[in-house]
Amino acid sequence: MSKILFTEKEVEMLSHNHNVKNVSVKEITYTDEFKRTFIAEDQKGKFPRAIFDDHGFDINILGLTRIKSAAKRWRAAYRKDGICGLSDSRKDRSGRLTTNELSIEEKYERLEIQINLLKAENELLKKIDQYMTYYNNYRYQWNLKKMTPVQYRNHLLNIA
Repeated sequence: MSKILFTEKEVEMLSHNHNVKNVSVKEITYTDEFKRTFIAEDQKGKFPRAIFDDHGFDINILGLTRIKSAAKRWRAAYRKDGICGLSDSRKDRSGRLTTNELSIEEKYERLEIQINLLKAENELLKKIDQYMTYYNNYRYQWNLKKMTPVQYRNHLLNIA
């Protein structure tokens, strides 16, 4: 998208061109047919500016940067996916996932998976709690005068 905005008059002029699918103040969308024609003429060695000019576009309105970037984008799409890469697929990829209603079996399966995950999480927490009890109450440590952390804490409290 170019930083240069179209005026309302330019938008009106561009919208009358049959090679334009949609045009707004910020952007222009070309028809798939024009993109295919552009690639065919580009492969014959014609310059992008001449192709746009021959198809009724005012070069001064579009600007060379916009023409060059469109040409670069379309060449890359054509090299990657062929003619199919030139089609406007923004409608197909809106970013929002389609949601389908789940059947009762699928809902039940998801709930079972969730229950199993929660059970595993509870088991992990129990094991952590057991280890913390062992570490603080039963494991003697040499740097604490051969006492457990709880015994050492009580020892320090009795001294003070």
